[in-house]
Amino acid sequence: MYAVVNSGGKQYKVQKGEVLRVEKLSGDVGSSVTFDRVLMFSDGESVSIGQPLLDGVSVEGHIVEQGKAKKIIVFKYKRRKRFRRKKGHRQEFTAILIDSINAKGTKAAKGAEPKAEAKEPEVKKAAPKEAAAQKEEAKKVAPKKETAIKAETKKAAPKKETVKKAPAKKAAPKKESKES
Repeated sequence: MYAVVNSGGKQYKVQKGEVLRVEKLSGDVGSSVTFDRVLMFSDGESVSIGQPLLDGVSVEGHIVEQGKAKKIIVFKYKRRKRFRRKKGHRQEFTAILIDSINAKGTKAAKGAEPKAEAKEPEVKKAAPKEAAAQKEEAKKVAPKKETAIKAETKKAAPKKETVKKAPAKKAAPKKESKES
């Protein structure tokens, strides 16, 4: 059984007993946390997908740790300008132990979805058979065309008529200058 939850603008796949590191959440170590923004839920047999969220499904856990992640270095540099800036950053996080995934009334919605999905692949399977039959027919016809083309290439190809270009325009005669 697993679920996909949304927290801190990110999506996480969670299971019971798993420790999850999310963006900083308010609360002390040991306090309970509930994720109501569940995007997907699976109980092992069927899958429910929200549009965009699922109603009646929640994930519960408790805070195990509040801390800071490993330091990252932010280095800004512009060549030939003597510009260098070095900064460090440690992102705060909350570690949560998942206690349970609660789902209410999701079985009725699950039953209708798989039937609609199952019909679509059947239609797609019929199309490749027809396409394969057309390819086979094309292969049978293709050798005849090739032999005809080979016979034609042995004969001298007729010369193409060349189109004569119009003669280039002549330059205008120069005016004589008056000498007085």
